[in-house]
Amino acid sequence: MRIVLTGSAGFIGTAISAELQRAGHEVVGVDVMLPQAHGDGAAPDGTHRLDVRDAEAWSGLLAGVDVVCHQAALVGAGVRVADLTGYAAHNDLGTAALLVAMHERGVDRLVLASSMVVYGEGRYSCAEHGEQPPGLRTLPELEAGHFENPCPVCSEPLGWELVDEDARLDPRSSYAASKLAQEHYTSAWVRQAGAAAIALRYHNVYGPGMPRDTPYSGVAAMFRSSLERGEAPQVYEDGGQMRDFVHVADVARANVAAIEAAGDRTGFAAYNVCSGVPVPIGEVASAVARGAAVPREPEITGRYRLGDVRHVVASPERAKRELGFSAQITPDVGLPQFATAALRAPVG
Repeated sequence: MRIVLTGSAGFIGTAISAELQRAGHEVVGVDVMLPQAHGDGAAPDGTHRLDVRDAEAWSGLLAGVDVVCHQAALVGAGVRVADLTGYAAHNDLGTAALLVAMHERGVDRLVLASSMVVYGEGRYSCAEHGEQPPGLRTLPELEAGHFENPCPVCSEPLGWELVDEDARLDPRSSYAASKLAQEHYTSAWVRQAGAAAIALRYHNVYGPGMPRDTPYSGVAAMFRSSLERGEAPQVYEDGGQMRDFVHVADVARANVAAIEAAGDRTGFAAYNVCSGVPVPIGEVASAVARGAAVPREPEITGRYRLGDVRHVVASPERAKRELGFSAQITPDVGLPQFATAALRAPVG
């Protein structure tokens, strides 16, 4: 198949491009080379430097294309009000313009990079009162070190459960809102254009080629940077936050599976892309430290960020059942290896 891959020069895009080519597909790489991710770096050979927000710029790039794999996005925590315009411009407008260009050129298959952040908090239940939607954690609670979400009925701490793709969607940052908007634009395009799309909700992605010390860095990369400076990794809250960490090689495999399935699909469907192995953030720090040249015990700081959620852990079952995708690299293997994996140079 001939596949347009947006964000092809990025961390995840690079891995997807390599995996697609190994599978025998033709890849047309597109990347605007955002300074936040790439600094002043030149686009890799063969990459079309194009801003997806410009629907008129696509010209002949979509000719003969079977599927578009849309990875291009402004990422990060999105914790400042000032971040709103950047996410709306690159993620919302960028996706909308791409969909217009695809429709005008008769391309009706899309695989979209979404994110676990669309869920906000994960799924919770109370031992006495069953499944309960968590509220917002208050500043006094966080200041007092009460990090678990309380049951709205009895105020006892709620327990976490696996989140499947039918869970409620509750974005809690500007970045999260933009990722959900991408899904909504895509779903509307599917209905209006008679097209098909698969959204892949990535959980915490890590692995070789990850950028360091940028807004694109994940927490695993930040732990590694601390170790390389000879400092202990700094863990927020009490380290008990539960997440799913998925290796970038597995994310690339999930995209190939989705792309190869897209031709037989109708409508819109979303899938978690995860390892299926829940891990507390404190253990993530410990696992990275175990693989470091000079291990250091993580420091549990008790600090917090208002935009953070407590637990969000994915169910891998739908992707396994419908796409035939299961992660191959578990966190206990991948995270220590990540401590010495090759990373991208710092930006700026």
